[in-house]
Amino acid sequence: MENRFFTFASLISHDHDFIIGFYTILCALVTIFVSKLATRKLQIVPSGLQNVYEVVIEGILGIAKDVIGEQNARKYFPLAGTIAIFIFFCNMIGIIPGFEAPTANWNFTLVLALIVFFFYHFEGIKAQGFIHYFAHFMGPMKILAPLMFPIEIISHISRIISLTFRLFGNIKGDDMFLLVMLMLVPWFVPVAPFIVLVFMGILQAFVFMILTYVYLAGAILVQEEDHH
Repeated sequence: MENRFFTFASLISHDHDFIIGFYTILCALVTIFVSKLATRKLQIVPSGLQNVYEVVIEGILGIAKDVIGEQNARKYFPLAGTIAIFIFFCNMIGIIPGFEAPTANWNFTLVLALIVFFFYHFEGIKAQGFIHYFAHFMGPMKILAPLMFPIEIISHISRIISLTFRLFGNIKGDDMFLLVMLMLVPWFVPVAPFIVLVFMGILQAFVFMILTYVYLAGAILVQEEDHH
């Protein structure tokens, strides 16, 4: 049996799927609540939480426009930005003793990866047309199609695996690191490890967000690349 550390949700049920679902819903509610709080009274000169959110949003758009263009960066921000903020809160909750990060469970990260996977293919088909979009999988020469098509399919499927296990592996490792620290120094946990965990949580949210934009760019900008 896999060892589990204590979480408050385990007081309700010891079923780990329930625990992950509980914290997923909790993180979603926190994401909505904090976001609503930041945008409740918008001011021309931002302050407090609004200022933090504006810095985050401007930072995301500033990076994304270099990947996919400013117009598309803003167009797809509702997906990529929401995922980034949601993953951030999911990562951060795992740092608090007695809570567990949903992102430390591969089922959760797989769902996020599948959302991105199906969405960028949908947007690619909508932008390029079904035939043209999948024709790009055939490579530049028809004679190479039998070789290139399977390679492209494997490449796209590997993105699901990459998104899933990159996020899961890093956050699971962070949870184990925190567990070891709590076992070694249960009455006083140094500040430095928490700073590292916060940084890693932000970094993983950023990586997932930027890869979402990269995959979208590869799907919808195919036609522009072909013209060049």
